[in-house]
Amino acid sequence: MDNLIKDTATLELFCWLEPGAELPGWDILKGSPFGATLAAPEGGEPTPGDQLLSVQNYFAEYHLEYFRQRRYNHFPSRLHAMLQFATRTDAMTFRFKHPQRVFGKNLVCAQTQGAYICSFHDASWLDYLRLPHSLSLSALDEVADYYWSGKTVEEVGLTFMNEPWQEPPVIEALYQGTLKPVWGHQQSGWLPGFR
Repeated sequence: MDNLIKDTATLELFCWLEPGAELPGWDILKGSPFGATLAAPEGGEPTPGDQLLSVQNYFAEYHLEYFRQRRYNHFPSRLHAMLQFATRTDAMTFRFKHPQRVFGKNLVCAQTQGAYICSFHDASWLDYLRLPHSLSLSALDEVADYYWSGKTVEEVGLTFMNEPWQEPPVIEALYQGTLKPVWGHQQSGWLPGFR
C-alpha cells in the first residue's frame, strides 16, 4: 500500500472539533481531533487516573516517532502533523470505538489547498500499543513498521492475552499543508436524542 502522498490534488479529510473551534492547528502535544493530549488521553482536563494512560501514550508516541526518524523520515511526524481522519466512515468508526473522546464535538470536513504531504495509517495500532501488556523492543519495532507502512490491524492478525485481537481499521491522515473547512458537513458528536 502506497500510503504517502505529495500532491496538490484536492482531498477531503475529517476531524472532531469543539463547537466554535477553527481549523487547523492540532498536534498530539497540544490536542487533536482525536480529543486527547499526552497529558489527558481521554480528552478534557487531566485527572490523577490519567497518569498511567499518559505514560502509555507517551511511550507509544515516542516509539512511533523514534521508528519514523530511523526508517520513514520522509513521512510527516505524528508529533507535528495535523491529525485528521481519511474519511467520514473512519471518523464515525472512531466515534463508535471511543465515544468519550468525541462527545459534544462536531465532525468537520476540510479540503486541502495547494501543495501538501499526507500519509495514511491505521490508528488502531495505537489502541494496540496502549493495551496493558509488555512488548519487546523487536515487537515494538514490528508494530511501528506495520503502522508506518500503512498496514491495518486486520491485515496482520494480532493476539492479546492469547486471544485474537481484532479491531476495525480507523485510517488517520497525518497532514502537512493548508486546510480550509467545508461548511455544511458538520455532524454532532452528541449521542442521538441528547443535546
